[in-house]
Amino acid sequence: MTGSFSLPPRPAGASPAEAPHDWVDRFLLAGPDDEECLRFGAPVDRATLRARVAEQAERLTAAGLSSGGTAALRLAPSLGYTAVLLACWQLGAQAILLDYRLTDHEVALAVERLAPQVLVESAHRPAAALRGFAETDPVPLALPGGRPAATGHALVQLSSGSTGPAKVIARTASDLLRELDCYRRLELFPKAGERVVLLSSVVHVLGLVGGLLNSLHARVPLTVPERMTTAGILAAIAADDRPTTVIGVPFHAELLAGATAPPPLPQLRRMIVAGELVRPGVPAAFAARYGVPLGTMYGMTELGVIATDLDGTLHPGAAPVHGMDLLEDGGELHIAMAASPYPGLDDPTRWSGGRLHTRDAGRIDPATGQVTVLGRRDSQVSIGGLKVDLNEVEQTLAALPEVREAVVVFEDGAIEAFLAAEPVADHATVRDTLTRELASYKRPRRLSFLPALPRTATGKLVRDTTALRAAAAAAAPAS
Repeated sequence: MTGSFSLPPRPAGASPAEAPHDWVDRFLLAGPDDEECLRFGAPVDRATLRARVAEQAERLTAAGLSSGGTAALRLAPSLGYTAVLLACWQLGAQAILLDYRLTDHEVALAVERLAPQVLVESAHRPAAALRGFAETDPVPLALPGGRPAATGHALVQLSSGSTGPAKVIARTASDLLRELDCYRRLELFPKAGERVVLLSSVVHVLGLVGGLLNSLHARVPLTVPERMTTAGILAAIAADDRPTTVIGVPFHAELLAGATAPPPLPQLRRMIVAGELVRPGVPAAFAARYGVPLGTMYGMTELGVIATDLDGTLHPGAAPVHGMDLLEDGGELHIAMAASPYPGLDDPTRWSGGRLHTRDAGRIDPATGQVTVLGRRDSQVSIGGLKVDLNEVEQTLAALPEVREAVVVFEDGAIEAFLAAEPVADHATVRDTLTRELASYKRPRRLSFLPALPRTATGKLVRDTTALRAAAAAAAPAS
């Protein structure tokens, strides 16, 4: 390890029993008892957080979780979520993060595939729309047939959905600490004496590591707004005089850039976004509105932060973080990575020869090493910073009894689906089923029903959006 970290790297596939478990206490929970570390409506000091972690560790132990065990967390952003996550790691268990917005159907698929020994959900109702956090009372439930961890990974995340082996990504404690060391080395990233207002999901990599874990480690109090509206975010920024950095996704930057007559915010230092490409004009609009830069970061669930432009001077480029070795291969970005982050998956198109194939199109400046990301080269897209696999959406649609075949495309920032359905198919039933089977951010904004989907001369389904829309318009009944 580099810098202030002393935890040695663990070999890929190491036994769970070999993992040191005191890294949570040393790097995340340490600090004065009365020091504020989190704010979910009310401030939380480190003594309170440590007590909540100990309480959740007792509950998890009573449910049968122990070192080398596995626990899936389906909890909204909250003190309860934070405490359960840290308690899992404190016990030496593997934490599997499930987005609380997933439907019961999607969670059931994830549990069937990953077989956690314990599932932790909240006794309270799910958070209302636009709420930044929710009251949670975590309830651990032992699951029959659950399996212990097969590897020494501390964290398992689903990058784009709940099914499919390629979507399962695992990271070790050593890798998480390596990423925290990268943040420590970034001069413009929040330091002690400052604060963070976090808008990104704490289930996904930016909000989890760059937001929650880094704030705990760097002793930077973290605030989650009560409401994820323009007014709610601005109120969270204005609530404290300390220098403040806002961390979110480009959607949040566009939301704030469009605010009419925002209040003076002398404490605001910058906003940093990641998760998808920033639309042209947004950085300038944000800077004009608030007089501070819109910084950007490029990262992946597999590695965390990869490159940054925190003061907005390199846009659309970014500088690789410490120790990151990037390579441009045929227009695709590859990154040095000693071991595959995909447990149980042998896919040379994703990882081979010590290189992670990002499937991102990009170019690297040979003189400066700066990287410019040009977009995805596969079916994965980003909706408000949340990853969605169009193949998963397409397969879900095609599996419906009313649907013969489906094509799903991503255009103008939205998912659109074209369906070949029986003439007697009930369109309302299709929509209702999607509501049960897909999280809201994965659902197509528009469904077009056709008697048959257009095909090429060789019989392949047409995937050109313009041609599909033309076919849908031609099939629409005359008004």
